[in-house]
Amino acid sequence: MFRSQERAKGDLLHLHGTRKRSLAVASIVALCLGLCAGGASATSSHAAGGLTIFAGSSMTQALNDIDPANTYSFGSTTTLGTQITNGAPADVLMGANTTQCASMYAAGTVLKPVNFIRNTLAVVVPKSNPAGITSIYDLTKPGISVDEAASSVPVGSYTVQVLNQMGLNSAVQANVVSQETSDANVVQKVALGQVDAGFVYLSDYVIDPKNLTLITVPAWAQPKITYAMCIVARSSNQAAAQAWQNQILSPKDQAVFVKDGFISIYSPVPTITRVSLARVKPGGTVTLTGTNLKTTTSVTFQGVPAQYKANSNVKLTVTVPAKAKTGTLTVTNPNGSATWKLITIR
Repeated sequence: MFRSQERAKGDLLHLHGTRKRSLAVASIVALCLGLCAGGASATSSHAAGGLTIFAGSSMTQALNDIDPANTYSFGSTTTLGTQITNGAPADVLMGANTTQCASMYAAGTVLKPVNFIRNTLAVVVPKSNPAGITSIYDLTKPGISVDEAASSVPVGSYTVQVLNQMGLNSAVQANVVSQETSDANVVQKVALGQVDAGFVYLSDYVIDPKNLTLITVPAWAQPKITYAMCIVARSSNQAAAQAWQNQILSPKDQAVFVKDGFISIYSPVPTITRVSLARVKPGGTVTLTGTNLKTTTSVTFQGVPAQYKANSNVKLTVTVPAKAKTGTLTVTNPNGSATWKLITIR
């Protein structure tokens, strides 16, 4: 499926004290330039006290900003979940999706999960952008080298969702040269200039803009990326873990996540509960009913922009564009998007 597949080797790369992800990336870049070494599959930040928290690598900087006194192990949500299931000592799992905690809760391994933050997908290229990439569509061009996370990793799964939504998956996969075990490893290869582009989270770019150039993913194609955390059932620190969970949901800690490129769990994303017509003609009008529609910034029919009027916070009137295509109807506001799976253009 791709020209070569590389897996990160090793278990943990230890980062002591309060070092942040940007420092970690810089250190890894320097190390790789000197030794031509590969990336580690997870990183660990150790401190004398606090909780033991397993977390997706996209949260490296945010969690160290919030409380450096905890012991963190960062990596792929899927891998970390498996490690906890197999007995690894942890108090809390903070995943980059909702499915990992949900499956562990069903198995009795963790307590009831809580959603705590959201993110968006992005494409990054080396700062100098030698391939001259300006949009996600450029990743289909012959000779472009693309890095992504494996589909078993949350960011890799989101990547496939976006590419399928845009009808680009086959063309982009033909240019994929490597699949990684985490977004951190994708960032590393892009920053080193080993590939022309990589799929990561927006938060990965926000915390390391010096080595990367951002290529945005269209809002209409964005998947719903929600992070969930869960307390490990066998933890002996459940009271402290519950306090941590409450702290993460506090406005203060949500603001830290927002600073590092995430979207607060409290930000009012739009929803669509009803569409007046499922089959429409170009130039026709469709009325959408839902929530948080007053702050809408765009409406698209399978990526084709439409004119609209926000009648209220619960109602939106949309004019079907002349070039509208049968497919997904997407409503976007500054905090996220909502989709209606199928609108038929006739």
